[in-house]
Amino acid sequence: MFNCLTNSSPGYLTDTRLKVLRVKKEGKEETSTEGVKVVAAGANPVLITRGIEKTTKALVAELKKMSKEVDDSELADVAAVSAGNNYEVGNMIAEAMAKVGRKGVVTLEEGKSAENSLYVVEGMQFDRGYISPYFVTDSEKMCAEYENCKMFLVDKKITNARDIISILEDAIKGGYPLLIIAEDIEQEALATLVVNKLRGTIKVAALKAPGFGERKSQYLDDIAALTGATVIREEVGLQLEKVGAEVLGNAGKVVLTKDTTTIVGDGSTEEVVKKRVEQIKNLIEAAEQDYEKEKLNERIAKLSGGVAVIQVGAQTETELKEKKLRVEDALNATKAAVEEGIVVGGGCTLLRLASKVDAIKESLANDEEKVGADIVKKALSYPLKLIAKNAGVNGSVVSEKVLSSDDPKHGYNAATGKYEDLMAAGIIDPTKVVRCCLEHASSVAKTFLMSDCVVVEINEPESAAPAGNPMGNSGLSFKFFFS
Repeated sequence: MFNCLTNSSPGYLTDTRLKVLRVKKEGKEETSTEGVKVVAAGANPVLITRGIEKTTKALVAELKKMSKEVDDSELADVAAVSAGNNYEVGNMIAEAMAKVGRKGVVTLEEGKSAENSLYVVEGMQFDRGYISPYFVTDSEKMCAEYENCKMFLVDKKITNARDIISILEDAIKGGYPLLIIAEDIEQEALATLVVNKLRGTIKVAALKAPGFGERKSQYLDDIAALTGATVIREEVGLQLEKVGAEVLGNAGKVVLTKDTTTIVGDGSTEEVVKKRVEQIKNLIEAAEQDYEKEKLNERIAKLSGGVAVIQVGAQTETELKEKKLRVEDALNATKAAVEEGIVVGGGCTLLRLASKVDAIKESLANDEEKVGADIVKKALSYPLKLIAKNAGVNGSVVSEKVLSSDDPKHGYNAATGKYEDLMAAGIIDPTKVVRCCLEHASSVAKTFLMSDCVVVEINEPESAAPAGNPMGNSGLSFKFFFS
């Protein structure tokens, strides 16, 4: 069974299972899915995979037509479904997005009580992470995190550590963490920072400024407005080697991963931030290009939207980890819904996509490509049948009843056993999750079918292990499949 787990790209640990790749054990007879069967029977795997690829591409286009923009009232449903139908979590995530806006930043923290809580602080996030992984403070999460951090903003390259020795010495004497954001930090200066951080001499992290050219300078000015820092620029008479602690800003908290940085203000620059937002709004009025207006609006969202922080509470460490994963899944699914919209859940959207495959087959070049299309069609019907089976009803009967209605919202609610409007019932999937599952399953299926050999793990019935069997009574064995 191929599990399409989309958690870093769309970040959502929503688990959709597609029977594109499935090898199972029934008694002592090996059976595999259609792709392996037809290739083993002599079909051309190149043409089969080409049919899978073309069909998937056409179905993604159909999926986008079926998608709708998510309403504010539906955000809680999306989050709750991904959190295991937990509407407490769903409502909290919807509330967080309502407070910071759809383009705002929502982060998770471990709470200090048994209950979940939500609060909002000023802050911004951008797509630049730490320059070196040696800056991490949490090796498990691979992130660098500091509270009450000083900010040093430089609109040029730092080539030599001697140029910033005064700033570094002040940080060491003051015992405060320091975040350096510069156009770039060259190897010699970076090595000095890394070595002293690893020795425990200084708490420091560094990253390249977000954006390029003029936009990079604008981002630095935005960060300066949020933190109260002064951006070091030679054109305004500030020389890197001559400045001291007076140019540093303050952040209540900074979190750096390899891809992103989140800066939370300390609340002391609220008026400056408001003035900066007004300046950007004036730039929007003067902008002529839609792209430029979009980027300016993003800057306003980062500055004024703030950061919503959900604190996940639990009674024990084990419960906390499980709850935090659920909330993270729900948050990522909600972000995906905002990004690309939503479709009907419960496997019904995939089933309706399957009904469109016959029309797609007419555009395919040959019979073997059409076999690839049929493989995708059969895979798409599987999730709903599995849901029905788990609910104790016949999957084929459920599929027929769902398709008997032309209403795309009509589907089977396994929780109630009713056929109803699934959108109204809150059974919703983010379009991005469904799209990624379809594309990823197709990609893995193509790789599988084009491989000369694969190794799979087979679950065997438990029995007494023969003497000398190194596998013991684990119930696992390994098989080779050759194409």
